[in-house]
Amino acid sequence: MNLYTFLQNLINGLSLGSLYALIAIGYTMVYGILRLINFAHGDVFMMAVYFAFFLVTLGKVPWLISFVIAILAAALLGFTIDRVAYKPIRNAPRVSALITAIGVSFFLESFAVVVFSGIPRSFRNIYPKFLNNMLILGGHEEVKYGRNVIVGGLRIPIVSFVILIVTAIALVILWWIIYKTKIGMAMRAVSVDIPTTSLMGVNVDGVIGFTFALGSALAAIGGLLWATRYPQLWPYMGFMPGLKAFIAAVFGGIGSIQGAVVGGFLLGLTEIMLVGFFPKMAGYRDAFAFLILILILSVKPEGLLGKRSVVKV
Repeated sequence: MNLYTFLQNLINGLSLGSLYALIAIGYTMVYGILRLINFAHGDVFMMAVYFAFFLVTLGKVPWLISFVIAILAAALLGFTIDRVAYKPIRNAPRVSALITAIGVSFFLESFAVVVFSGIPRSFRNIYPKFLNNMLILGGHEEVKYGRNVIVGGLRIPIVSFVILIVTAIALVILWWIIYKTKIGMAMRAVSVDIPTTSLMGVNVDGVIGFTFALGSALAAIGGLLWATRYPQLWPYMGFMPGLKAFIAAVFGGIGSIQGAVVGGFLLGLTEIMLVGFFPKMAGYRDAFAFLILILILSVKPEGLLGKRSVVKV
């Protein structure tokens, strides 16, 4: 692997890792407050992409406006899922909430198959064409037989830079909400002690609903960027990214937002670099992600930045 190839894989790994990080944050925020793994999170990711797709193709809404509407619709969907599926079982055993989360995931996937059909669709035609271009750094272009041949250059998709920039903006906004606003203070308080926070006059249900909405909005941003990078849309497209984002959240420390970000970037970089250094193992990149999960749970169950919980008896 030469320097150009290494840099290209590095940027692609950061781009993929940022997508995992955006999705993993939703998992870790919900877990940090309710100790619940929201397995429907990846399907909210999928629904947001469908919202944007049909707004552009059927509603003839400009792509940027449709993306904003899709993010807001995903936030509303996440809030609705909490109110309809999770709020009635707040005080039920955790296994009941886990089964409910799996049921909601299956419902959203089946709903998408029935309403949107299971036929894959192309997302490529609804976003600006310049995102399909390549940025060429170093080296030069030679024209050979009427085609552009890159000689010694670094070819980076423009969309990779867009993903990194949008992710950075989303993370800054998230940091501001959590650490500089009253609702963020309430979220941090609820994650520590729900009963005490409730006694202090905080609307705990409202905070939980806002957490679901915020996490779903981040999943929607990740979904739209994912579909822009990998432009195939189908009802089960959120399953594997959602599962890998969950692995990233566990890797970084489930319940820690910083850990979810670190875990997402490390998982994305590891996947891309594995394929870059060992091309013959490209078919095992998904299995490698699960291997990381097994190793983390075996060696450091709390994750890289997670804190070991102490139960006093």
